Amino acid sequence: MSNESETEAEEESEAEAQEGLQKGDVVKLAYTARTVEEGQLVDTTDEEVAADDGIDTDQQEFGPRTIVLGENHIFPDVEQDIYGKDVGDEGTVTVTAEDAFGEYDEEEVRTVSKDKIPEDDRYPGAHVDIEGQHGHVETIIGGRARVDFNHPLAGEDVEYEYEILNEVTDREEKAQGIIQMMLDMELDVWFQTDSVEEEQLVESEDDEDDEDAEPEYETVEVEKETLYIEATPQLTMNQQWMMGKQQIAQQLTQLLDIDRIIVQEEIGGGGMGMPGMMGGMGGAGGADIEEALEDADVDAEEIVEEIEGAEE
Repeated sequence: MSNESETEAEEESEAEAQEGLQKGDVVKLAYTARTVEEGQLVDTTDEEVAADDGIDTDQQEFGPRTIVLGENHIFPDVEQDIYGKDVGDEGTVTVTAEDAFGEYDEEEVRTVSKDKIPEDDRYPGAHVDIEGQHGHVETIIGGRARVDFNHPLAGEDVEYEYEILNEVTDREEKAQGIIQMMLDMELDVWFQTDSVEEEQLVESEDDEDDEDAEPEYETVEVEKETLYIEATPQLTMNQQWMMGKQQIAQQLTQLLDIDRIIVQEEIGGGGMGMPGMMGGMGGAGGADIEEALEDADVDAEEIVEEIEGAEE
């Protein structure tokens, strides 16, 4: 085969390799994962499967999960199996214990003073947190407790069955799906391009020659691609949001290729709302207030005089 033919064959092979879903694509998956040895349910998007396994389905919501390929939202072995596939395809992947929840480590089973365990948790099988590590109590004898700090599924191979239900391309749906995956809750979101003023450094050839020259700035108007998220009481109280809102916002900014995120809260109602008071949203300006007073036939100067007279 000639060099030219070999090059063409390589290009065709690369083109075929890039077909189908790839890193960065956002997809909705239905899946069920079980341990290989005993068939213990690890995770599922199917409520019926969960109910059949005795899971209390009232305590959590079930349904397809939105993930971003290449962002470690699922086991890497499963991601590799999805690459190149299309919507509607199915697959079954066995994830080894090492790549799932880790190999079982006998050294992670340690004896500790039972005083480190809350009284209500001093029984075999109790899940406890000791010095920043999570484990479960095996035995308690006298003043000592035997605690296993391995993951409950350590040493277990996991079989992962999945179906690709949809590729998410709509921006708002994509944002909602990622937020749902991160926070396990649905929120209203929308995109908007805003014009905002920024201070930018003025570059001058004279400044390069004069090291002592003071930097000069100018105010310019720039456009910002913004994701707005409507704040809710549930979001405000969400532990993951409270502990990691900066990291979550940074991930969303990168994954959605936007400039900034504004969380908007509406306070009050019935015409007394205060739109735009959170996250830098612009409220009513002075001119708007003056117009409102004029429409209501109110003399602002008279109000001020009355207030000053009352204070005296």
